[in-house]
Amino acid sequence: MTESLNFETSARKSSPAEPSGEEDSGGHSHPLLQPRRELFEYGLLPIPKLIFTDGIVTLIYVKEKLLQRHATALHRVDALGLADGLQISLVDAGIVLDTLVSVLPYEPEDLNSVDVRDLVLFLYIQSYRRLVSKTHKDSAAVADVWPSTSAFDGYLSALTPIQLKRCSSRRSMPSPADEEAHQLSYLEKHMENIVSVLADSVEGEGAESLVLTLDSFQRLGLLIQFFDDGHEGIPLSQACPFFANCDDNASNISVSASKVLDWLLRSVAISLEHIVAADKSPTRGTGMGGINDVDVTMMDASANKAKLQSSGLQSGLFQPSTVQSRSQTIVDGISKASVVKQVSDTIRHPVKVLNCHDSVIYILAPLSYATVYGCSDATVVVGAVGKALRVEHCERVQIIAAAKRICIVNCRECVFYLGINHSPLVLGDNHKLQVAPYNTFYPQLLEHMSQVGINAIINRWNEPIVLGMVDPHDSLPHPAGLSDTQSESATCLDPDQFTNFLIPKWYGANLVESTKGNPFPLPEAYVAAQKKTHSVLNEIQETIRSAQLDENKKRDIASALHAHFKDWLYASGNIRLLYCL
Repeated sequence: MTESLNFETSARKSSPAEPSGEEDSGGHSHPLLQPRRELFEYGLLPIPKLIFTDGIVTLIYVKEKLLQRHATALHRVDALGLADGLQISLVDAGIVLDTLVSVLPYEPEDLNSVDVRDLVLFLYIQSYRRLVSKTHKDSAAVADVWPSTSAFDGYLSALTPIQLKRCSSRRSMPSPADEEAHQLSYLEKHMENIVSVLADSVEGEGAESLVLTLDSFQRLGLLIQFFDDGHEGIPLSQACPFFANCDDNASNISVSASKVLDWLLRSVAISLEHIVAADKSPTRGTGMGGINDVDVTMMDASANKAKLQSSGLQSGLFQPSTVQSRSQTIVDGISKASVVKQVSDTIRHPVKVLNCHDSVIYILAPLSYATVYGCSDATVVVGAVGKALRVEHCERVQIIAAAKRICIVNCRECVFYLGINHSPLVLGDNHKLQVAPYNTFYPQLLEHMSQVGINAIINRWNEPIVLGMVDPHDSLPHPAGLSDTQSESATCLDPDQFTNFLIPKWYGANLVESTKGNPFPLPEAYVAAQKKTHSVLNEIQETIRSAQLDENKKRDIASALHAHFKDWLYASGNIRLLYCL
C-alpha cells in the first residue's frame, strides 16, 4: 500500500496532464470523456439472469466465483465457466461471450474466452435502460406509411391509451446528443459501483482500502473513451493523470480508487457541460432536465460513495471549450428515392439507416457496426459488417447483408438475405420474418469482407437463435404476462421465391470488378430452384421465337408481357429499383 501511495503522489506532482480547477477555468483543455456507444447499442441482451438489480453485491460474488473456479491464470473465462458462474444455459453463455467479444474496443487474440473484468463491466451495464423515444420529426409522413392494421394490433390493443401513445413513436430515435447525455448520466450515477467492481482491496481504512491497477483501469475502455479538442483519440492511460507517466510494463502499478473516481466524475461533468453548450433548447439545462433517466435503479447505487469519493464535485467549475461530435454516418428520412454510401462516405464509421420508406439504400463499404431502424417498404444493402448489424422496428423491409453478426428486434414481414458467420439473434416481438442465403455482389465485396474478417465459407443464415419477447432494456411499457411469451422465430424463404439482387454499377469503367459472383455458396435447394427458373425462362423464350406469328400478334404478346411486368414491379416492390436509374 505504501508503494501505491508513493506512486500516486509522484504522478500527481509530475504529470502535466492532471487538471486543476484553476487551469480549466482559465481555458485549458481537458480530455473529453465519451461513452462507447457500441456497448450501449449492441451489447444489451434480454436475458433476465444477466440483470442484477441488487447492485454490486451479487456481481462481486459472481466475479470472485469466476476467478476462483473457472478463470485461467490470465483471468479469462470460457463459455462453460460462464454457464456455471452465471447459472445460465450453455447456449446463453455462448451468446454472452460472443456479444461481449463484438463490443470490445480491441480485437482479442482468443475468441473463445473473455477477461473476467470485461465480463463484470458487461454484466453491470445490462442494468441500463434506453432513452424513451421521441415523436418523429415528420409524424404525418410516418402515420401515412405505417399501416393502422397489422400483426401488432392484438398486442397493441392490450395497452392502455397512454402506453399506446408512447408505443406509437417506436420508429423514432432520440438525437445523438440525447443518447450521449443519457449514457453519461447513467455512468455518472453508477461510477462508484463501476470503480469498486474493478478495484482491489488492500490493507487500510475508508478511501485508502481500495486501489486500481493500471491494467484494471484500462478495462474501463469498454465503457468510455477520451478525445482531445482536436477530436483525436487519447489512450485511456494517457488521459488519466495518475497513469500518464507509466509505461506499458507498469500494469500492476496501483492508485487510490477514490482519486481515480473523483477524476472520472469530474470528466463526466465536463462532458455533460459540453453537450449542454451544444443545445440551448429550453428542454435541456445544466441539470440535464430534458433527459429521462429510466435505467434500472440499483439498491446500492450510491452505497460506496462514502468509501470511494474523498472530495466533492463542483459540476460548474470548468468552462467548455469546444463541442465534441462523435463520427458516424446517418441516412435519415429517405422516401421514394435511392441513396448510395461508399467507402469515402463512411470512412469505417458506424452507419445508421433511420426512418426510410419505399426506398433503396446501398451501404457499400467495410463497416464495424451498422443499424437499420424504423424503416418500411425498403431495401437496404449493407456491404460488410465486421462487428454487429442491428435491425430494429422495421416492416416489410429487405435486408441484404454480409456480416459477422446480426440482431433482429421487433420487426415484421421482413426478409433477410444473409451471409453471416454467427447465428442470427432474434429478439423482442417479431412477426412473419424470413431468412435466406446472401443474394448479391458488387465490385470490391471480397476486399471489404476481407478487411473486416468475414469468412465466406461460413454462412449460418438458417440457424436463428430466439430469445424472449420482452426486452428489459426497452423504454416502452409492456402488458403483464408478456415476458413469459416466446418470441417468434424466422422461417426459411421458399427456394422458388429466391432471386438474385443486382446492384447498379455506379463505379465507372476504371475499377476492376474483383467479385465475379455471390461469394457465399448457395444451398443445393436454392441452386436447383434457380436452375429451374432459368430453364423455364429459356423454354418460354424459345417458344416465342419459334412461333409462326404475324407482326400484330408479336406486338400483342409484347404489350401483354410489358403490362404483366409492370404489374409485377409494383406488386413485388421492385419498382423501387428503378429509382436508381
